[in-house]
Amino acid sequence: MLTSGDVVDLDLGLPEGREAGFRHPAVVVTAQRVLDAQPTVIQVVPLTTTIRAFASEIRVEPDAANGLQQNSAAQSQHLRAVSTRRIERVRGNVGSTVLSQIRATIGLILDIPS
Repeated sequence: MLTSGDVVDLDLGLPEGREAGFRHPAVVVTAQRVLDAQPTVIQVVPLTTTIRAFASEIRVEPDAANGLQQNSAAQSQHLRAVSTRRIERVRGNVGSTVLSQIRATIGLILDIPS
């Protein structure tokens, strides 16, 4: 069963323009109460090892808990709904602090009042 904050490897398919695509790790940002119902579509934020100074990207340091091998950035501006069938494996979990930062950034992007 998936948990909010899980780092999953998945295939995002062929990208158009500047969107994230191909095989990428991503952070599951779907609410846990939704994940508990075992949905077939979830929301994810792709990770990239190309670190930019974008305010919409949250840095994620590699550690044993998240399973990442390199410094990465969660691309909150690339929020995606994907089928759970795209998930190839779960690497680990980013933890509540990073997950909260990603969700707050998504809220800013979508103009959702906090």
